Amino acid sequence: MALRHNIPLLPLRGILIYPTMTLHIDVGRERSVFAIEHAIANNNLIFLATQIDLNDEDPQPEDLYHLGTLAIVKSMTQLPNGTYRVLIEGIERAEWTDYEEADLYPVVTVNGFPDSTAVDSESEALMRTLLMHFKKYTKVSKRITEDAYTSVSAISEPGRLADTVASHLPLKIRAKQDILEMRNINDRLEWLISRLYNEQEVMGLEQKINERVREAMERTQKEFYLREQMKAIQTELGDKDGKGLEVQALRQRIAESGMPEGVMQTAERELDRYEKIPSAAAESGIIRSYIDWLVSLPWSDASKDQLDLDRSEMILNRDHEGLDSVKERILEFLSVRQLTYSLRGPILCIEGPPGVGKTSLAKSIAESLGRKFVRISLGGVRDESEIRGHRRTYVGAMPGRIIQGMKKAGTVNPVFLLDEIDKMSNDFRGDPSSAMLEVLDPEQNSTFSDHYIEEPYDLSNVLFIATANDLSAIPGPLRDRMEIISIAGYTELEKTAIAANHLIPKQLKEHGLTKTHVKFQQPAILDVVRYYTREAGVRSLEREIAKVCRKSARLIASGKKKSVTISSKTLENFLGKKKFSHGQAETTNQIGVATGLAYTAVGGDTLQIEVSLSPGKGKLILTGKLGDVMKESAQTALSYVRSRAESLGIDSSFYETKDIHIHVPQGAVPKDGPSAGVTIATALVSALTNCPIRREVGMTGEITLRGRVLPIGGLKEKTLSAHRAGLRVIILPKENERDIDDVPEEIREELSFKLVDDAEEVLAIALEEREL
Repeated sequence: MALRHNIPLLPLRGILIYPTMTLHIDVGRERSVFAIEHAIANNNLIFLATQIDLNDEDPQPEDLYHLGTLAIVKSMTQLPNGTYRVLIEGIERAEWTDYEEADLYPVVTVNGFPDSTAVDSESEALMRTLLMHFKKYTKVSKRITEDAYTSVSAISEPGRLADTVASHLPLKIRAKQDILEMRNINDRLEWLISRLYNEQEVMGLEQKINERVREAMERTQKEFYLREQMKAIQTELGDKDGKGLEVQALRQRIAESGMPEGVMQTAERELDRYEKIPSAAAESGIIRSYIDWLVSLPWSDASKDQLDLDRSEMILNRDHEGLDSVKERILEFLSVRQLTYSLRGPILCIEGPPGVGKTSLAKSIAESLGRKFVRISLGGVRDESEIRGHRRTYVGAMPGRIIQGMKKAGTVNPVFLLDEIDKMSNDFRGDPSSAMLEVLDPEQNSTFSDHYIEEPYDLSNVLFIATANDLSAIPGPLRDRMEIISIAGYTELEKTAIAANHLIPKQLKEHGLTKTHVKFQQPAILDVVRYYTREAGVRSLEREIAKVCRKSARLIASGKKKSVTISSKTLENFLGKKKFSHGQAETTNQIGVATGLAYTAVGGDTLQIEVSLSPGKGKLILTGKLGDVMKESAQTALSYVRSRAESLGIDSSFYETKDIHIHVPQGAVPKDGPSAGVTIATALVSALTNCPIRREVGMTGEITLRGRVLPIGGLKEKTLSAHRAGLRVIILPKENERDIDDVPEEIREELSFKLVDDAEEVLAIALEEREL
């Protein structure tokens, strides 16, 4: 160990020189050049210290490792680019101290630590082990030649052997510095043995990885070669392109479709089959169609919901007049979605008579949400495969209407309208309503199974809306999965507003007319509603308006008139004589004729129930195409009248001397239901007591043998029909009082509702001689 003073210091970047190593280095920094020149001018000694930070252009003492290598400068040559190439040979390990700036380069005091050349038994064992591992390493490594092992194996000094082996290994600067700082030779040898063992393990893994990559490359090349052969064969068979371009395009579409992993594997497998089958084979077209369906379905594309309640309310009010309670329910539904951001929700079913705007309401919901709208009609569907699709084994197989609708929508979250869900039926081909259970169940439809696709498809993001005219025609389990929103029908004021704001502008546009050509006066619109239509919706109203537009178009096109004004006086010129009278109430009080209120699939209606007595033996005759329930209501009403004959002032033996004929006009129309009970009882009492029934009174309610009046359904629809018919007094079961609020306010103001518990209260109100 010797101290040397004023030795020039050369900072090294990214390299390290061990003792006994000879190495060329390129020097460009001015301070480093001056340090080397000083070394050459004196005793050729220079100290090499590695920088801690390789990117430091002007390293300070704290930026250098303290232990480095004392070396001799052998030669120095200037290169064309201005840098110097220096040949340096390491002498021994050393540590610098007393860093000083001398002229233009640093000098340090160097304390050397030469390695011992003595070899003991432990060193000898470590040297042999190191050489063994180094030999194995040279065999698997492409970085070291066998000649390098030969030269290394000739080294007999343990310290030099360790440094030489370390110089051949792909170590980072920090690791090389650690070896340089190890003064104990045996520690150095053990560290290198451990490192060589790890390197052999890593290189073994690299070799295995390279082998797998090579095999994959060979397999890919083999597949490419076989595909080229297949193309050549198919070209010879007449397939010009050999399906290559088509298969490549399909493979790209599969990759970009966003399918789940399992579905993508199925698509890839089918595509491989398709590629191998000749185009002339029948199965080729089947597979091609199947792949087309898979890649055409939306698997992940979704439209963003526009949950703006003010905008939604504006759209609903713009597209629909009235229906305040229905709009309120829809806005409540949208409000919940806005707060929860839930993809699941109730399945809405909009129920009501034809022409009241059920389908257009669903379209407005889709527009307010900013979603795609898809409609499928279920009327007359009786085959389960219409919903679930056909299996691919059948000729002409294709997916069901649900999957077809999803393809048409192009997104996973459309508004899906199931129109006329009550018109589905079943036969030997299956029960489509049962198949619809999976579609409309939020707990199951996330894995909807179509027989054609044969892969689970997620329908949980779809907003399903169904429409129906008659809820009783929907099976119970299916109805249980839906939330019912009922639309009873429109009042006269609402129909007039719909005609003025929607139907007339629409028909004028369809007939090539403008408001300057045809002008409808408000009283004329009301007359069309009153005297030419009788319906819950507005379809007949639209047809009558279209008829006026056609006749007006003829007058204008022929040049007879430049413009037409439709007034109450001129309305008959366009629509002919009035089809209906305003109100169907009797003009006088009648004996044995009571007006009942009925609920049908097309809305509310009024029924005239007639009772006629004739000599006989108590025979009960029922006519008018009555259903079983209505026949039982007639029997119940008759039994009630017989039990109360004395209190009602009726001869108790009437049943033995008179035949009773109960008739409900419009005999071709089927009629059924229990709510005609009080109407039949009133008509019977009127006929048997010869007391007229007040013509302005309408009634509804089920009757029991004791005379109790039980609640009924469809009150709103029945009340609207009573108002259309010109009735002024409505007799209702008392328990239906809660339903009166559903009746529009303008209708409630024109009607008088009488709430009753017992049939005697009905008779007191309805019969002429009885006081109210």
